[in-house]
Amino acid sequence: MVDQKEDKQQDLIAWLADLSEGAIQRLSEAPGADRVMSALKGLGERVDDLQKQTRGFAEMEKRLSALEKRVDSLAKPKPARKPKPASAARPPKTDPTPKKP
Repeated sequence: MVDQKEDKQQDLIAWLADLSEGAIQRLSEAPGADRVMSALKGLGERVDDLQKQTRGFAEMEKRLSALEKRVDSLAKPKPARKPKPASAARPPKTDPTPKKP
């Protein structure tokens, strides 16, 4: 009984394979099939290009988020500093050339 079931499955698979081969053969002989096939090949290349661009976008998003964090940190108001006394802020002015009498 198991052998009959396996034979039926094998027959079904073989029958489907024959049908698909026949369908592919008929499609290739149809007018305009070469244009369809070239369009399908071009579609594969375009999908590859889109995948490459998508990977590039992911990298740009990482860089953009890092830059946004840097801008946010620069945009935060800095804490107010205590002003230094005027005498401590500037050293006394010295004239490098002596004055002539």
